[in-house]
Amino acid sequence: MRTIPLEPEKSQSISISLGGQQCRIRLVQRVSFLYMDMEVNGVPVLQGVPCLFGNKMVRYRHLGFRGDMVFIDNSGESNPQWDGLGRRYTLYYIEESELV
Repeated sequence: MRTIPLEPEKSQSISISLGGQQCRIRLVQRVSFLYMDMEVNGVPVLQGVPCLFGNKMVRYRHLGFRGDMVFIDNSGESNPQWDGLGRRYTLYYIEESELV
């Protein structure tokens, strides 16, 4: 697993290479949840997916992303909120070989 660096901001976009894939991840806090959009090699893979504690973000191989991502709460079992990103809430990239 690899930690994806995040900042405690209500809206952010990062470009990162994950498993040999050029990814652009966008996180936006709304009233209900923190939401994620992701492009892989310029192709949209996720749009408006709610970020929930311990749930895989991508889930399906046919979406064109090798591996998966998951948010973990380092102080409990809460869904991630913008003000704890990078500290309380950590986003991990899970290599394809690590997926069960």
